[in-house]
Amino acid sequence: MLVSKSSRGISTTPHLFQRLKQTDKEIVKMFENDHPPNQNTTNLKQPRRTSIRELDERFMRILKIFKWGPDAEKALEVLLLRVDHRLVREVMQLDVEVNVKLQFFRWAGKRRNFEHDTSTYMALIHSLDESGFVGEMWRTIQDMVKSNCVVGPSELNVIVRMLGRAKMVNKALSIFYLIKNRKCRPTSNTYNTMIIMLMQQGHAEKVYELYNEMCNEGNCFPDTVTYSALISVFGKLGRDASAIRLFDEMKENRLQPTAKIYTTLLAMHFKLGQVEKALVLFNEMKDCNCNPTVFTYTEVIKGLGKAGRVDEAYGVFLSMHQDGCKPDVVLMNNLINIMGKSGRLGEAIKLFESMGSLQCMPNVVTYNTIIKALFESKAPTLEAISWFEKMKVNRIAPSAFTYSILIDGFCKTNRLEKALILLEEMDEKGFPPCPSAYCSLIDALGKAKRYEAANELFQELKENCGSSSARVYAVMIRHFGKCGRLSEALDLFNEMTQLRCNPDVYAYNALMAGMVRAGMIDEAYSVLRKMEEQGCAADLNSHNIILNGLARSAGPDRAMEMFAVMKTSNIRPDAVSYNTVLGCLSRAGMFEEAAKLMKEMRSKGFEYDLITYSSILEAVGKVDEEHLHADI
Repeated sequence: MLVSKSSRGISTTPHLFQRLKQTDKEIVKMFENDHPPNQNTTNLKQPRRTSIRELDERFMRILKIFKWGPDAEKALEVLLLRVDHRLVREVMQLDVEVNVKLQFFRWAGKRRNFEHDTSTYMALIHSLDESGFVGEMWRTIQDMVKSNCVVGPSELNVIVRMLGRAKMVNKALSIFYLIKNRKCRPTSNTYNTMIIMLMQQGHAEKVYELYNEMCNEGNCFPDTVTYSALISVFGKLGRDASAIRLFDEMKENRLQPTAKIYTTLLAMHFKLGQVEKALVLFNEMKDCNCNPTVFTYTEVIKGLGKAGRVDEAYGVFLSMHQDGCKPDVVLMNNLINIMGKSGRLGEAIKLFESMGSLQCMPNVVTYNTIIKALFESKAPTLEAISWFEKMKVNRIAPSAFTYSILIDGFCKTNRLEKALILLEEMDEKGFPPCPSAYCSLIDALGKAKRYEAANELFQELKENCGSSSARVYAVMIRHFGKCGRLSEALDLFNEMTQLRCNPDVYAYNALMAGMVRAGMIDEAYSVLRKMEEQGCAADLNSHNIILNGLARSAGPDRAMEMFAVMKTSNIRPDAVSYNTVLGCLSRAGMFEEAAKLMKEMRSKGFEYDLITYSSILEAVGKVDEEHLHADI
């Protein structure tokens, strides 16, 4: 018997068809009203539309179970739930995966008689931002802008802020101008958000342009936030005059500067050496009832300390207690550093000891500052070691700078072996090679005439770091020049240029000093000219090195010629310059010229070199008793 072949659809398979019907019922059951049906309802057959208020947990359950797809779509169809803007906004706030929200959003956008508006786009954009879906957030923003949605100033402000947090500065700028060109007039808040974002991301060149646009808008004007950001930007760029002009403009517009703005301006005045102006501003701040913060006091104390007005700096510290402002560790570190550098070590240590009662705990910088002050004040080395041990007992981990300070201190006190042990300890603790520590050791080994050991350390630093700093090169070049290994000094100098490690004034001076020692005066003079051609400004030491070479090898005429040029240039001779020429005249027997130069030296307030002075007096056979006693 032949059986006719026929295609059997899924609906003709009894158990599968039953399963489909069962799924529909399960979905409907999930969304049924929890309350018992009203027996008085007249039209029981007509399906009841679920209101948005009844969405709550039931729709969340279906989204969590089915994510998004045919089953979730079926649920909406069974419930006859109308897709509108409020429904979309509600779904965007549900506690479900962001991908589910995104798929629902796209599905809703394809429904008949529905079109997303600004509120639904912004709801999705917020969700994507909170979930870190930066790329999808940017695409959604672009879609919104391309659509017929009207993006207002408040939405623009939010979008710019989100893109700024995501460090998408260029995208924020492009969307800002795109929306602005669609007759959306940004508010002051939006401009401020843009300015702060650009400032934080280092796009300072664009900040002033936005400020000018803001001023020309006509509907929004710079406020305190704007000026604060702009003044901060100009401060970082070193455009102090522009920042001060903006500060004055702000006051002319009757806006009260904040403590942050005053602090920024104070720091600028101190940096420019305008101490009195800074103090006037500090007093103005207090007169305007703008309470100085701990950052303000820090800048004032730091500025006074740098100007050498240590007692005033300490007085400001005392007055801040009366003003009810508590110091922090940064302020205390600055004050301890000021006291240490001015030789008031005892007061620095007292400040350290008072930190506990001020509820301001010392950190690694505090200990470093004390240890450095101990070495600078030539305190016994054991004291520095005891502070190093104390910091470890107090569970303050030493930094690379701690080791660098100790190594430099030990090198300067001729404890080379201890310094080398500390370098090994640095390596054992996993610190990266510290060029300053190596520099101190290389210099100390060179001074001890342990040139091979110095060279080994230099090569070790290059191997570990892949390169070396200009200062370390300069130290090694100087020591090669001192021990007569000029060819090696020249090789190092040429190596610097090949490695694009631009020689600084110390490297040039080191090479010229080696050439002068080797009697290569003209070559050294050529290096001086080359140095200036390369844009590296020569200093007084550079000229004194050449002057010394000319005085010892080329005779008094060339030495006097260079000395005369120095007197008419920006780099004026010092006591070393005068004594160099004086010695040259003495050796040449030009005692009359030497006597004239001595009078000139005395008028300039320079002291004679006693050995040169004695040889001149002996040769002339005439002693000026009064002047001799005065000098002695």
